Amino acid sequence: MTTRSTPLRLLFVCTHNSARSILAEGLANRLGAGRLRAFSAGSHPSGRVHPLALKVLRERGCDTMTCQSKSWDEFAASEAEPMDAMVTVCDNAAGEACPFWPGAPVRVHWGLPDPAHADGSDAERLAAFRRTAERFERRLRALLVLPLERFQGPRLQSEFQRIHATVLQEEPDA
Repeated sequence: MTTRSTPLRLLFVCTHNSARSILAEGLANRLGAGRLRAFSAGSHPSGRVHPLALKVLRERGCDTMTCQSKSWDEFAASEAEPMDAMVTVCDNAAGEACPFWPGAPVRVHWGLPDPAHADGSDAERLAAFRRTAERFERRLRALLVLPLERFQGPRLQSEFQRIHATVLQEEPDA
């Protein structure tokens, strides 16, 4: 059996790269503690990170100094670091035609509602961001109990899909 070198390199993608993908990137880097190396990008980046995403990441002990909204083109360049998995976190990005990614990463979908579209008071909108972070954290913790260095290609893809489906069933507002 061949093994993949660690860390597992993940690219989280959503349309605007301002909330969900930023949350996933920050949480994966903190929780992964050297086993995950996460990045984020958008197909049509907004150019700004939602302030509530930054607030929630800081609450969870994540480094926000490098958080920025950027294009997925940066990760499709020939000199870009190859990824092991490209994880779409919104339905729009999941349906878009993606560029060629160096390393031919597996493509998976962990779609969640956009907390940036939450209505209500400031407290209710912050709660939506916290719920999204909690949902990503559950998925990432389930990923981190696996022997990641043994998974590549289809097996890696199926584990991501299994985790998303399993955790989604457990979530009260799914």
